[in-house]
Amino acid sequence: MATKTKATPVKLHVKTGDTVKVIAGDERGKTGVIKSVNRSTQRVIVEGLNLVTKHNKPSAKNPQGGITKIEAPIHVSNVQPIATTNA
Repeated sequence: MATKTKATPVKLHVKTGDTVKVIAGDERGKTGVIKSVNRSTQRVIVEGLNLVTKHNKPSAKNPQGGITKIEAPIHVSNVQPIATTNA
């Protein structure tokens, strides 16, 4: 049985806080600010884009349960930087 090795983090062309334009996928042409970057999987989460619905079971914290929308990650090759932050 083959063992899975961890991907080594690589240097990406974007970072948290950059404004990017999505160049592929359902959100093509839209712009947003990067909330987080995962270097090992080469994915970014863009604020307000690529929303997916998540069904939550009732719990002590959320007794009602329900459906929430959260941002799903986008592969870094599908975003193009527009403006960077000077941090």
